Amino acid sequence: MHDVSYELHPQWYPYRRDWRRRYFYRRSAQAASHILTVSRFSAGEIASAYRVPPDRISVTPLGADERFEPGEPGALPPGVASPYVLQVGDLHERRNLVLLVEAVLAARRAGAPAGLSLVLVGVDLGVGDRLRRLAGDASAPEAVVQLGAVSDARLASLYRGAMAFVYPSLYEGFGLPLIEAMRSGTPVIASSAASIPEVMGNAGRLLDPRDRRAWTQAMADIASDDELRARLRTAGLGRAAEFTWRRTAQLTLEVYRRVA
Repeated sequence: MHDVSYELHPQWYPYRRDWRRRYFYRRSAQAASHILTVSRFSAGEIASAYRVPPDRISVTPLGADERFEPGEPGALPPGVASPYVLQVGDLHERRNLVLLVEAVLAARRAGAPAGLSLVLVGVDLGVGDRLRRLAGDASAPEAVVQLGAVSDARLASLYRGAMAFVYPSLYEGFGLPLIEAMRSGTPVIASSAASIPEVMGNAGRLLDPRDRRAWTQAMADIASDDELRARLRTAGLGRAAEFTWRRTAQLTLEVYRRVA
Protein backbone atom coordinates (compact mmCIF):
# COMPACT_ATOMS: atom_id res chain seq x y z
CA MET A 1 0.00 0.00 0.00
CA HIS A 2 1.61 3.24 -1.12
CA ASP A 3 -0.56 5.58 0.92
CA VAL A 4 -4.07 6.13 2.28
CA SER A 5 -4.74 9.56 0.80
CA TYR A 6 -8.09 8.36 -0.59
CA GLU A 7 -9.13 7.28 2.95
CA LEU A 8 -8.00 10.41 4.78
CA HIS A 9 -8.74 13.00 2.08
CA PRO A 10 -11.75 11.75 0.08
CA GLN A 11 -12.37 15.32 -1.15
CA TRP A 12 -9.46 14.79 -3.56
CA TYR A 13 -11.18 11.76 -5.11
CA PRO A 14 -14.74 12.75 -6.03
CA TYR A 15 -15.13 9.78 -8.37
CA ARG A 16 -18.43 7.97 -8.53
CA ARG A 17 -17.06 4.57 -7.51
CA ASP A 18 -14.23 5.63 -5.21
CA TRP A 19 -16.09 4.31 -2.16
CA ARG A 20 -15.42 0.83 -3.56
CA ARG A 21 -11.67 1.43 -3.55
CA ARG A 22 -11.77 2.69 0.02
CA TYR A 23 -13.78 -0.37 1.10
CA PHE A 24 -11.46 -2.78 -0.76
CA TYR A 25 -8.26 -1.34 0.72
CA ARG A 26 -9.69 -1.16 4.24
CA ARG A 27 -10.75 -4.81 4.18
CA SER A 28 -7.47 -5.86 2.55
CA ALA A 29 -5.36 -4.06 5.16
CA GLN A 30 -7.29 -5.52 8.06
CA ALA A 31 -7.20 -9.07 6.66
CA ALA A 32 -3.55 -9.17 5.52
CA SER A 33 -0.93 -11.16 7.39
CA HIS A 34 1.49 -8.32 6.72
CA ILE A 35 1.52 -4.99 4.85
CA LEU A 36 4.36 -3.55 2.78
CA THR A 37 4.52 0.20 2.34
CA VAL A 38 7.03 2.69 1.00
CA SER A 39 7.81 5.12 3.85
CA ARG A 40 7.67 5.47 7.61
CA PHE A 41 5.12 8.21 7.03
CA SER A 42 2.78 5.85 5.18
CA ALA A 43 3.30 3.14 7.79
CA GLY A 44 2.01 5.50 10.46
CA GLU A 45 -0.91 6.62 8.30
CA ILE A 46 -1.95 3.03 7.54
CA ALA A 47 -1.71 1.96 11.19
CA SER A 48 -3.85 4.91 12.25
CA ALA A 49 -6.43 4.80 9.45
CA TYR A 50 -7.07 1.04 9.58
CA ARG A 51 -6.15 0.27 13.22
CA VAL A 52 -3.44 -2.13 12.11
CA PRO A 53 -0.73 -2.97 14.68
CA PRO A 54 2.57 -1.35 13.62
CA ASP A 55 4.39 -4.70 13.83
CA ARG A 56 2.26 -5.91 10.91
CA ILE A 57 3.67 -3.20 8.64
CA SER A 58 7.13 -3.08 7.01
CA VAL A 59 8.72 -0.24 5.06
CA THR A 60 10.28 -1.11 1.70
CA PRO A 61 11.30 2.21 0.06
CA LEU A 62 11.22 2.52 -3.72
CA GLY A 63 14.19 2.96 -6.06
CA ALA A 64 14.96 4.78 -9.29
CA ASP A 65 15.68 3.08 -12.59
CA GLU A 66 19.26 3.26 -13.87
CA ARG A 67 18.17 5.04 -17.04
CA PHE A 68 17.87 8.21 -14.95
CA GLU A 69 21.39 9.64 -14.81
CA PRO A 70 23.16 12.98 -15.35
CA GLY A 71 24.08 14.03 -18.86
CA GLU A 72 23.09 16.20 -21.76
CA PRO A 73 19.33 16.35 -22.27
CA GLY A 74 19.38 15.81 -26.01
CA ALA A 75 16.38 16.83 -28.08
CA LEU A 76 13.48 18.15 -26.01
CA PRO A 77 9.83 17.59 -26.96
CA PRO A 78 8.11 20.14 -29.20
CA GLY A 79 6.94 23.12 -27.19
CA VAL A 80 9.61 22.71 -24.50
CA ALA A 81 12.51 25.15 -24.38
CA SER A 82 15.03 26.10 -21.73
CA PRO A 83 14.80 27.46 -19.14
CA TYR A 84 12.03 25.41 -17.56
CA VAL A 85 11.09 23.82 -14.27
CA LEU A 86 9.60 20.33 -14.34
CA GLN A 87 6.77 18.63 -12.43
CA VAL A 88 6.11 14.91 -12.89
CA GLY A 89 2.97 13.10 -11.75
CA ASP A 90 -0.72 13.02 -12.58
CA LEU A 91 -2.28 16.48 -12.60
CA HIS A 92 -4.37 16.17 -9.46
CA GLU A 93 -5.73 18.45 -6.72
CA ARG A 94 -3.34 17.12 -4.10
CA ARG A 95 -0.34 18.00 -6.26
CA ASN A 96 -1.01 21.68 -5.47
CA LEU A 97 -0.26 22.83 -9.01
CA VAL A 98 -2.20 26.09 -8.89
CA LEU A 99 0.36 27.41 -6.40
CA LEU A 100 3.15 26.25 -8.70
CA VAL A 101 1.76 28.07 -11.74
CA GLU A 102 1.26 31.23 -9.67
CA ALA A 103 4.84 31.00 -8.38
CA VAL A 104 6.27 30.59 -11.88
CA LEU A 105 4.27 33.57 -13.13
CA ALA A 106 5.45 35.63 -10.14
CA ALA A 107 9.06 34.59 -10.78
CA ARG A 108 8.79 35.73 -14.38
CA ARG A 109 7.50 39.12 -13.23
CA ALA A 110 10.28 39.38 -10.63
CA GLY A 111 13.09 38.98 -13.13
CA ALA A 112 13.52 35.20 -13.43
CA PRO A 113 15.14 34.03 -16.67
CA ALA A 114 13.27 35.25 -19.72
CA GLY A 115 10.76 32.71 -20.93
CA LEU A 116 10.83 30.53 -17.79
CA SER A 117 8.10 27.92 -18.12
CA LEU A 118 6.56 25.10 -16.12
CA VAL A 119 6.55 21.73 -17.90
CA LEU A 120 3.94 19.27 -16.62
CA VAL A 121 4.32 15.54 -17.25
CA GLY A 122 1.42 13.26 -16.29
CA VAL A 123 -2.18 12.36 -17.00
CA ASP A 124 -4.61 15.23 -16.48
CA LEU A 125 -7.15 14.25 -13.81
CA GLY A 126 -9.16 17.43 -14.11
CA VAL A 127 -6.96 20.44 -13.32
CA GLY A 128 -5.12 21.11 -16.60
CA ASP A 129 -7.66 23.57 -18.01
CA ARG A 130 -7.46 25.71 -14.88
CA LEU A 131 -3.67 25.79 -14.96
CA ARG A 132 -3.56 26.84 -18.60
CA ARG A 133 -6.25 29.43 -17.93
CA LEU A 134 -4.17 30.98 -15.14
CA ALA A 135 -1.27 31.40 -17.53
CA GLY A 136 -3.51 32.77 -20.28
CA ASP A 137 -5.12 35.29 -17.94
CA ALA A 138 -1.62 36.52 -17.08
CA SER A 139 -0.89 37.03 -20.81
CA ALA A 140 1.72 34.26 -20.62
CA PRO A 141 0.14 31.14 -22.14
CA GLU A 142 3.62 29.82 -22.95
CA ALA A 143 4.41 29.65 -19.22
CA VAL A 144 2.58 26.31 -18.84
CA VAL A 145 3.50 23.39 -21.10
CA GLN A 146 1.34 20.32 -20.59
CA LEU A 147 2.80 17.17 -22.15
CA GLY A 148 0.63 14.39 -20.76
CA ALA A 149 2.25 10.97 -20.35
CA VAL A 150 5.69 10.54 -21.96
CA SER A 151 8.09 7.65 -22.54
CA ASP A 152 10.81 6.89 -19.99
CA ALA A 153 13.48 7.99 -22.47
CA ARG A 154 11.78 11.34 -23.00
CA LEU A 155 11.24 11.73 -19.27
CA ALA A 156 14.96 11.16 -18.64
CA SER A 157 15.76 13.95 -21.13
CA LEU A 158 13.30 16.29 -19.46
CA TYR A 159 14.85 15.72 -16.04
CA ARG A 160 18.35 16.38 -17.36
CA GLY A 161 17.31 19.57 -19.14
CA ALA A 162 15.31 21.12 -16.29
CA MET A 163 16.59 24.09 -14.32
CA ALA A 164 14.91 22.44 -11.31
CA PHE A 165 12.41 19.75 -10.43
CA VAL A 166 9.50 21.27 -8.49
CA TYR A 167 7.14 19.19 -6.33
CA PRO A 168 4.70 21.17 -4.15
CA SER A 169 2.45 18.18 -3.36
CA LEU A 170 0.26 18.26 -0.27
CA TYR A 171 0.38 14.50 0.28
CA GLU A 172 2.63 11.72 -1.01
CA GLY A 173 3.25 8.25 0.32
CA PHE A 174 6.74 8.37 -1.22
CA GLY A 175 7.17 10.54 -4.32
CA LEU A 176 9.18 8.47 -6.80
CA PRO A 177 9.85 11.43 -9.16
CA LEU A 178 11.95 12.98 -6.38
CA ILE A 179 14.42 10.10 -6.61
CA GLU A 180 14.38 10.11 -10.41
CA ALA A 181 15.14 13.84 -10.48
CA MET A 182 17.97 13.60 -7.94
CA ARG A 183 19.47 10.61 -9.73
CA SER A 184 19.42 12.71 -12.92
CA GLY A 185 21.44 15.46 -11.25
CA THR A 186 18.52 17.91 -11.21
CA PRO A 187 18.17 20.37 -8.31
CA VAL A 188 14.96 19.73 -6.37
CA ILE A 189 12.52 22.14 -4.72
CA ALA A 190 9.91 20.16 -2.83
CA SER A 191 7.09 20.38 -0.33
CA SER A 192 7.78 19.89 3.36
CA ALA A 193 4.56 17.85 3.69
CA ALA A 194 3.86 14.15 4.28
CA SER A 195 6.65 11.69 3.31
CA ILE A 196 8.63 14.14 1.19
CA PRO A 197 11.15 15.28 3.87
CA GLU A 198 11.77 11.60 4.71
CA VAL A 199 12.66 10.88 1.07
CA MET A 200 14.62 14.08 0.41
CA GLY A 201 16.68 14.30 3.57
CA ASN A 202 18.86 17.41 3.23
CA ALA A 203 19.34 17.01 -0.52
CA GLY A 204 16.92 19.71 -1.73
CA ARG A 205 15.03 22.85 -0.79
CA LEU A 206 11.99 21.93 1.34
CA LEU A 207 9.26 24.56 1.46
CA ASP A 208 5.83 25.08 2.98
CA PRO A 209 3.46 23.96 0.18
CA ARG A 210 1.17 26.93 0.95
CA ASP A 211 3.86 29.63 0.77
CA ARG A 212 3.81 30.88 -2.81
CA ARG A 213 6.36 33.60 -2.09
CA ALA A 214 8.89 31.03 -0.85
CA TRP A 215 8.46 28.96 -4.03
CA THR A 216 8.91 32.04 -6.19
CA GLN A 217 12.09 33.00 -4.35
CA ALA A 218 13.50 29.46 -4.45
CA MET A 219 13.16 29.31 -8.24
CA ALA A 220 14.80 32.73 -8.58
CA ASP A 221 17.65 31.60 -6.31
CA ILE A 222 18.35 28.45 -8.31
CA ALA A 223 18.19 30.37 -11.58
CA SER A 224 20.77 32.92 -10.45
CA ASP A 225 23.14 30.95 -8.19
CA ASP A 226 25.53 28.51 -9.90
CA GLU A 227 27.00 27.42 -6.56
CA LEU A 228 23.56 26.58 -5.17
CA ARG A 229 22.69 24.51 -8.24
CA ALA A 230 25.96 22.60 -7.98
CA ARG A 231 25.49 21.98 -4.25
CA LEU A 232 21.94 20.66 -4.73
CA ARG A 233 23.03 18.52 -7.64
CA THR A 234 25.81 16.87 -5.60
CA ALA A 235 23.57 16.37 -2.57
CA GLY A 236 20.79 14.91 -4.72
CA LEU A 237 23.06 12.41 -6.44
CA GLY A 238 24.32 11.19 -3.08
CA ARG A 239 20.83 10.86 -1.65
CA ALA A 240 19.41 9.08 -4.69
CA ALA A 241 22.18 6.47 -4.52
CA GLU A 242 20.61 5.22 -1.27
CA PHE A 243 17.41 4.21 -3.09
CA THR A 244 17.86 1.20 -5.38
CA TRP A 245 15.51 -1.50 -6.63
CA ARG A 246 17.98 -4.12 -5.33
CA ARG A 247 17.49 -2.76 -1.82
CA THR A 248 13.73 -2.76 -2.32
CA ALA A 249 13.82 -6.38 -3.47
CA GLN A 250 15.99 -7.50 -0.57
CA LEU A 251 13.74 -5.86 2.02
CA THR A 252 10.65 -7.33 0.35
CA LEU A 253 12.15 -10.83 0.28
CA GLU A 254 12.96 -10.58 3.98
CA VAL A 255 9.30 -9.83 4.73
CA TYR A 256 8.07 -12.71 2.55
CA ARG A 257 10.39 -15.13 4.36
CA ARG A 258 9.34 -13.87 7.79
CA VAL A 259 5.62 -14.09 7.01
CA ALA A 260 5.93 -17.52 5.32
